[in-house]
Amino acid sequence: MNRGLYTGAIGMMTQMKKMDTITNNIANVNNTGFKKDTTVVQSFSEEMMKIFDDPSASLVRTNNEIGKVSLGNFITEVSTDFSSGSFEETGGTYDLALDGDGFFVIETVNKDGQTAEKYTRDGSFTLNANNELMTKEGNYVLGENGRVVIPNGIISISENGYIYSNGEFVDKIKIVDFENKETLRKTGDNLYAKIEETKEKPFTGRLIQSHLEKANVNVVDEMVNMINVSRIYELNQKMIQNHDSILGKAVNEIARK
Repeated sequence: MNRGLYTGAIGMMTQMKKMDTITNNIANVNNTGFKKDTTVVQSFSEEMMKIFDDPSASLVRTNNEIGKVSLGNFITEVSTDFSSGSFEETGGTYDLALDGDGFFVIETVNKDGQTAEKYTRDGSFTLNANNELMTKEGNYVLGENGRVVIPNGIISISENGYIYSNGEFVDKIKIVDFENKETLRKTGDNLYAKIEETKEKPFTGRLIQSHLEKANVNVVDEMVNMINVSRIYELNQKMIQNHDSILGKAVNEIARK
């Protein structure tokens, strides 16, 4: 009977984590190039089967009956949906969108002056006082020759990322793609970092100047998901209340007889 309490509690915690993911998606619906997150849920039995199938796992096996009540579902990971969002024409010279898979390469600088390469789909760039191309958050956009510096003149950027000023070549915006995008990790400011297992591959899409990619978040879908999560949370809450009531009767009434 106590297992029912644990199942309900685990169910409530799972729904709370799902709600956090949904609300984060909705909060970023107006962020350029934002990619929504989804939760991956597995049951306890599936997790247990992994342990039983793993010869390296240390697990005491007994023939004792565990019980018939499920131990609930667990969130095993939060994955990112990298599908493209819709494009919006802005007319801005440094508003860039990627049609196809790929990421702009960004250089970040921490408080200790250390630099690191990050990646983004947010192409709403601007120029600083030194004519360096930057993100809204103040990170540097990289080209094939390092930080992109834009000279004065009429600027045009081709579908391949070549930058021209008054018709003269300046630099090429560095754009990369990855074979296993699921290994990328969000680091804030709409940026991603790669890990050791991440494998790069050439960018095969095209760059569109004076356009921005919207977030791939459907607000209606997220609101429906939010309602479903709220209802499941309430059901788990009621299950805990019912089990608590049954336990109370078992202690106060049955135990007296």
